[in-house]
Amino acid sequence: MPELPEVETVRRGLAPVMEGARIVRAEQRRANLRFDFPEGFVARLEGTRIEALGRRAKYLLADLSSSEVLVMHLGMSGSFRVVEGADALAPDALTPGDFAHARSKDPRHDHVVLHLERPDGAPASIVYNDPRRFGFMTLIPRAGLEAHPFFANLGLEPLGNALNGAWLASAFAGRKTPLKAALLDQKLIAGLGNIYVCEALWRAKLSPMRAAGTLITRSGKPSLAAGRLAEAIRTVLSEAVAAGGSTLRDHARTDGSLGYFQHSFAAYDREGQPCRHPGCRGIIARTVQSGRSTFHCKTCQR
Repeated sequence: MPELPEVETVRRGLAPVMEGARIVRAEQRRANLRFDFPEGFVARLEGTRIEALGRRAKYLLADLSSSEVLVMHLGMSGSFRVVEGADALAPDALTPGDFAHARSKDPRHDHVVLHLERPDGAPASIVYNDPRRFGFMTLIPRAGLEAHPFFANLGLEPLGNALNGAWLASAFAGRKTPLKAALLDQKLIAGLGNIYVCEALWRAKLSPMRAAGTLITRSGKPSLAAGRLAEAIRTVLSEAVAAGGSTLRDHARTDGSLGYFQHSFAAYDREGQPCRHPGCRGIIARTVQSGRSTFHCKTCQR
């Protein structure tokens, strides 16, 4: 499942083409993806202008001039192709994003195509491809977006300054659940996923198995560990976004391999390899927590 940095990277790749563009024509090539498309999906899109392209957690949000928001989720295998010009099937189309597994360009899985007219009059197309069809698109009135079931219970965005040691300690106070499970709880922090939680915990030298409530001291103050963890989360996410975004800005690559952060993993998918913390002689271990692989160093992560 793409995580927050991958979704933000996709947003940055799509925004220069989509923002300010008018949807001249929309193609819906099947009745559903994970969910049915909303009634009148194509008609409600055509003729509208995309005012802005944002993100909330792992959702992409296209604000339309109709006062509706096109909500898009990549699911397991979804991706977008950006086609400059009129040919939506161009072989050199850019696929924004840096994913652990290669994204499909098989036209049999092109389920939605948005044909755009950019502000300068130039044509472009956005093609949504999804072999496993776990992604989805829907339309929600802007005025009711925050109250919609997709968004009503989402927690704090982790890239903002609000995520600090004091906030983590307060959010996790009294919780006996493992720290990793608490970090993955979307009702507390929105958008964090398995990969970057593993990386952040490694950087903060915190065990994924320790109780989340241990981030607050007996006197009720945030521990030093809480501050380290908050900084690690913000840093690892920012670095991952920058890794993809810096390549996307000049559209230098067209093969979908945009960015390099995956080569910087210190814990994730490094089972049996030496810990990279200076002076640590530990080995990265793999443990299964709630059905997900956790990668950590038992020596320095306490």
